[in-house]
Amino acid sequence: MRRDYGGDVNDSTVAVIVVAAGSGTRLGHAEPKALVPLGGDTILGVALDAVYGMREAPHVVVVVPADRVAEVRRRYQPRARAASAGLVVVAGGLTRQESVARGLAELPREIEVVLVHDAARPLAPAAVFDEVAAAVEARGHGIVPGLPVVDTVKRVDAEGRVLETVDRSELAAMQTPQGFPREVLESAYAAAPADFTDDAALVAAAGVPVDVVPGDARGFKVTVPSDLHRAEQLVAERAGGGPAAEERAAHRALPAHAAVPRVGTGVDVHGFADDPATPLWLVGLHWPGERGLSGHSDGDAVAHAICDALLAAAGLGDIGGMFGTADPRFSGAHGEVFLAETVRRLGADGWRVGNVSVQVVGNRPKLAPRRAEAEALLTRIVGAPVSVAATTTDGLGFTGRGEGVTAIATALVLPA
Repeated sequence: MRRDYGGDVNDSTVAVIVVAAGSGTRLGHAEPKALVPLGGDTILGVALDAVYGMREAPHVVVVVPADRVAEVRRRYQPRARAASAGLVVVAGGLTRQESVARGLAELPREIEVVLVHDAARPLAPAAVFDEVAAAVEARGHGIVPGLPVVDTVKRVDAEGRVLETVDRSELAAMQTPQGFPREVLESAYAAAPADFTDDAALVAAAGVPVDVVPGDARGFKVTVPSDLHRAEQLVAERAGGGPAAEERAAHRALPAHAAVPRVGTGVDVHGFADDPATPLWLVGLHWPGERGLSGHSDGDAVAHAICDALLAAAGLGDIGGMFGTADPRFSGAHGEVFLAETVRRLGADGWRVGNVSVQVVGNRPKLAPRRAEAEALLTRIVGAPVSVAATTTDGLGFTGRGEGVTAIATALVLPA
């Protein structure tokens, strides 16, 4: 049976289920959260703009409260037709998991990849949807976007007493859309033993691998009024108001010859910390037994040099101007935090990374045994090939005396 998508049904094998059945209670609104106004539209409408902005318009199923099905269908079918796509609107269930299951039941036979997205994350950009869908097709299992955790995380008991500090290097904050091969998601839902907080957990419980790809800071969840205010500001800037929009417009007002590949160079230097107990983080990796580098963050000279090279190539300044050494949020932050945000910033400005080459200058640590591991990690974070090389200065200078490390990075960026 072929579903009626209320318009032209395309040939895409990708579907997006947009979960929009939650209440707006914590936002202080009487209407369901997805229908709360946002930038002249609704939270759901802004979310659908990103979905229909994918490179290939997907099949879309929106799950809403039962009494809003006709309203949402009437309001957003014209937008679906304008995207040469379609729209199915169905009533949600009592839980998020039940709502997603109802959305799955509406998919046409030809769908192979399913993305599940919370409408409460309306500003997640279309590029994230494209990346997740492509990764599912390439790897054949679950893919979720995530952001490194930059705050110190502690485990506490019921009385609020701190029990331990959690190693945040192993943590990531999950976002949506979360993508899966269709048969994997359907099987996991059919066998679900309990309710899970997200689809990745449900699929992982079924024994299917789930990988994390870089998320986007704009994909935050609108939960409380301050979140909605933040979303309103971003929507206004995107529409052309405010200094951030003016800055972007000035950058885009470049001569035609600027829309070509561009190259940037970044250099970063860090001395070894005085405290021998300081852990060493370099090329995104932890080096047990090695003295760490001094710095406001984790001192990863390689990650910082790559950021500077990418920003220089795109004409977006430097790492100091973007993050700032006085910002307490980045105290002890790992290089992955800076790299992920730099790549996101490039994407927002119309650039993508072509490749990066980085040279590490220093006597230690010895990079050769872990070069492949470092290149794989940095390539995953940057989303493009990263090559790592190492050399010494034959005893000359501060690196030759073993006082620190220098990193020199060259990056190629391309118009997105």
